[in-house]
Amino acid sequence: MRISSWYIVAFFCCLPFVGLTQKFQLPEGVKSQKVSFQLINNLIVIPLEINNAELNFILDSGVSKPILFNLSDKDSIELKNVSEMTINGLGAGEPIKALNSIGNSFRLKKIRNNNQQLFVVLDKDINFSPTLGLPIHGIIGFDLFRDFVVDINYGKKSIRFIDPKYYKPRRSKNTETLPLAIIDRKAYIDGEVSFDEETDVGVKLLVDTGSSDAVWLFQNLEKGINVPTKHYVDYLGKGLNGNIFGKRTKVHSVKLGSFLLKDAKAAFPDMFSFSSIKDHGDRNGTVGGEILRRFNIVFNYPGNEILLRKNSNFSAPFKFNMSGLELQHNGVRYIAERITDSRGVVRNDERSFGDVQILMENRTRLSLVPEIIVSGIRAGSPAEEAGLKEGDIILAVNGKRIHKYKLQEVLNMINEKEGKKVRLLIERYSKDLTFSFTLKDVFKKKP
Repeated sequence: MRISSWYIVAFFCCLPFVGLTQKFQLPEGVKSQKVSFQLINNLIVIPLEINNAELNFILDSGVSKPILFNLSDKDSIELKNVSEMTINGLGAGEPIKALNSIGNSFRLKKIRNNNQQLFVVLDKDINFSPTLGLPIHGIIGFDLFRDFVVDINYGKKSIRFIDPKYYKPRRSKNTETLPLAIIDRKAYIDGEVSFDEETDVGVKLLVDTGSSDAVWLFQNLEKGINVPTKHYVDYLGKGLNGNIFGKRTKVHSVKLGSFLLKDAKAAFPDMFSFSSIKDHGDRNGTVGGEILRRFNIVFNYPGNEILLRKNSNFSAPFKFNMSGLELQHNGVRYIAERITDSRGVVRNDERSFGDVQILMENRTRLSLVPEIIVSGIRAGSPAEEAGLKEGDIILAVNGKRIHKYKLQEVLNMINEKEGKKVRLLIERYSKDLTFSFTLKDVFKKKP
């Protein structure tokens, strides 16, 4: 299995629903609930308790019902009223088997739902944890967005779930309110895409907080949506039914309301991956986290509107994978270090992937740390031309031992800026090797 470190794709599933009263609620008189989240690779990760089990979920506005897909680090979780089923999703593979469970208890701080349906994917390969650097157990979307006005502050990494009957919009000259169409339990927004300086093409986009990418577009020659000349074939992510490939490129601009985002990252997925979706209607693509994180957003599903206010991320340049490397966690490994603290004190506050440490008499410390490997390499990229291979274990980047850094920090280190020379120390077949390459902007115009 290979899941891109840069482009985690959300699931778009056609799932059955049962005729139950399923509603997330706050206690009587409580107007809202604030929840802090982790923003990892443009994805919102929230803590969620299911039947008293504490889990991490991606908040995914592109998914209809909660889905569990990785419980490897949990001894057990109780599921209510379980039956078998088959579901479809994005990707080129076959439909997969899953479990349908109803009547479950969900809790998010004071928010509760004691009669929630969820689905459990049994395929062990559906697992985002290695590519995000912390345990991810599932995704949840529409049910929370339906029952609350959801105010997401990407800048402060917090969400306020507001009871709609208490919601009063805080409109200002810096906030723009746009129509939001809710169709088949998903949200759509109208925008414009420009492929050159002269022509703007109107597009209808699925709003998907569970996609880490910027914008996906479906080719439509009649409408003027076509793949730019400068592009490269890339692995875009993984859906329920397999890998998704497509063409990665850059467009002149993406416009939402009056907000203009120039030189935006874009991708054209192979439409074969969408074969399980019978009818796209007038949808032209998806807008994901790489664009959404540039705003503080209020999703008002009950009022069919979305409020956008640009934040400090708005003007940040769009980042491309200039090295061509994809990385992921691959279990753990021991490393040996000399203890320099005279007290011999060992501290480790990062517990996501274990914190086992052994102190030895010769003042050597053995630590169990995450192992990061090369999970994919883009053909023709600087990393491939330098000789790196899938399965190589990353030990150091430009002289910095990477075991002290999180996965996303390591990815940033090897894709920092165009023209930077990157030196990697890797382990291959128990041998340490060094490779060097220079980061290249694929879309930079030649003089």
